[in-house]
Amino acid sequence: MLNWMAWTWPTAAFFAVIALLLVTFTVLAIRRPETPRVGVLRIETTRGDRLFITLLGSAFINLIWLGLDLGPQPWALLVCLVYAAAVFRWV
Repeated sequence: MLNWMAWTWPTAAFFAVIALLLVTFTVLAIRRPETPRVGVLRIETTRGDRLFITLLGSAFINLIWLGLDLGPQPWALLVCLVYAAAVFRWV
């Protein structure tokens, strides 16, 4: 039934992590509501907004990494983690 897509362990892990993040942030929003804050972008953002910005930016980082052939892909993960830390700290 799922033979139409090449499911590998890294692919399954990627989607599992995204699902886990969404569940975690939903539970956090219910248990610890937060007030939006204004960061360097000068827009109000919540945790969920910053997660979305992080996921979108990480996708672009990985696409650029692949397109420019900058090195092994695990190094892009490190760049994405630094980017995520910056977004959650200053955006």
